[in-house]
Amino acid sequence: QLQPVESGGDLVHTGGSLRLTCTAPGATLQPYPVGWFRQAPGKDREIISCISATGINANYADSVKGRFTISRDNSKNTVWLQMNDLKPEDTGTYYCVAAGYPSSCRSLVIHPFGSWGQGTQVTVSS
Repeated sequence: QLQPVESGGDLVHTGGSLRLTCTAPGATLQPYPVGWFRQAPGKDREIISCISATGINANYADSVKGRFTISRDNSKNTVWLQMNDLKPEDTGTYYCVAAGYPSSCRSLVIHPFGSWGQGTQVTVSS
């Protein structure tokens, strides 16, 4: 059972940076595109970024484009989300998930493969 584990969330001020980490203990992320989602209080979970299985292609929601960078190292079974210039509206719980068929990173359409993790909390204070 592929269940990701997210870490790296914290409380930061507006304009700050964080790097989130996604791993999958006991399983491999290598064959799968991986998506990062976030869920703000009282809102639905939304896709914010996706990276292809090889790491060559990445895509971002407009709300984070130019500020967030997704990357991966398959030799370390790890996917990161570098978040810069954080804003209060970035506050939420962040989740990563492996993307099963018929997901499309290009369209930011993710069909989760395996389970959702517990997420990691990001709070941006103004």
